[in-house]
Amino acid sequence: MKVRFRLGVTLLLMVLGATSCSQLSGKPGPNSEVPRPDQILDSKLLFARNCAGCHGAEGKEGPALDLSNPVYLALVDDNVLRATISQGRPGTAMSAFARQAGGMLTDEQINSIVSGIRERWGRHGALSGTNAPPYASVLRGDPERGRTAYATFCSNCHGVDDKGGPRAGSVTNGTYLRLISDQGLRTLIIVGRPDFQAPDWRGNVPGRPMTDQEISDVVAWLASQRPHNPFALYPANSSVPGGVR
Repeated sequence: MKVRFRLGVTLLLMVLGATSCSQLSGKPGPNSEVPRPDQILDSKLLFARNCAGCHGAEGKEGPALDLSNPVYLALVDDNVLRATISQGRPGTAMSAFARQAGGMLTDEQINSIVSGIRERWGRHGALSGTNAPPYASVLRGDPERGRTAYATFCSNCHGVDDKGGPRAGSVTNGTYLRLISDQGLRTLIIVGRPDFQAPDWRGNVPGRPMTDQEISDVVAWLASQRPHNPFALYPANSSVPGGVR
């Protein structure tokens, strides 16, 4: 009888102990495990953590390209998006995110970001009925012709010097040109920045879209304004903090 009693008490204590342990403050609940960073595949979460800082929380109104622009997404294919995210843009602020290039993202995560961008902001037929210039230049640009084309299509907003114009900042400023590639200039001329009311290649002069040659020429002229020596941006008597004295 005593043995049965002791056994019963022991079992009761074990049940009570298990119950109390399950109610301990701070004990993780069901499905509360934190996934490893390389196991996160949610496209919105990946975009927020890796892209939104430059491109904006909704793909726009950031210092970098408007990724929510359906014209841009119709112009580029997934391979371009994937390569840009993976390898970055050397010489610009766009760094590489792929692990094999020194970043933190797996190929699967990069594919998720690309799919998410396309699903959230792509619009079927965004370039239908247009004679859109190709994403990459196929024509050699001429800087002298580009000077004239810039005056016709760009100076009304951006001005003619590094002080900018009445509607937009300067795109001839040396610091700006050091931070953007020739392809970046071409892309912006073609797709514009709708989040900042900057038109695409069709809207600079009403009824007069830019031709592929004119786009290439403007890029060539802007590239010719890019200082090759970064210290030239800050002359010896410059008052810019950190400038060469």
